[in-house]
Amino acid sequence: MTKLPSASLLLLALAACAPAVPRLAPIELTEQEARGYSFAKANCAGCHAITANAASPNVESPDFQAVANMPGLTRETLRNFLRDSHNYPAAMNFTVEPGQVEDLTAYVLTLRKADYKPEI
Repeated sequence: MTKLPSASLLLLALAACAPAVPRLAPIELTEQEARGYSFAKANCAGCHAITANAASPNVESPDFQAVANMPGLTRETLRNFLRDSHNYPAAMNFTVEPGQVEDLTAYVLTLRKADYKPEI
């Protein structure tokens, strides 16, 4: 027997022990959803968890998955919220431009899950 099969088995065993790398964004995003994710990563991730199954860095900031799964949320209600959501000078003081609202809305809605159960 050669050592090649043993080396291959060792590498496979080591790979199985490596920690999984968390997925930072859904695997398949449309171009618009990808722009929304990029905007969220650059502008929102300091306060909000922008991916599924993550905790927000700021405990007062809702995670995007919770927002996406709010009862009664529609694309239009989310758009309206995002248009005015960060116009509070004491805390967030920036404006989400109309095109960014559309992109961000598209991305946030990718986090909807039929079986979502909020954290308690």
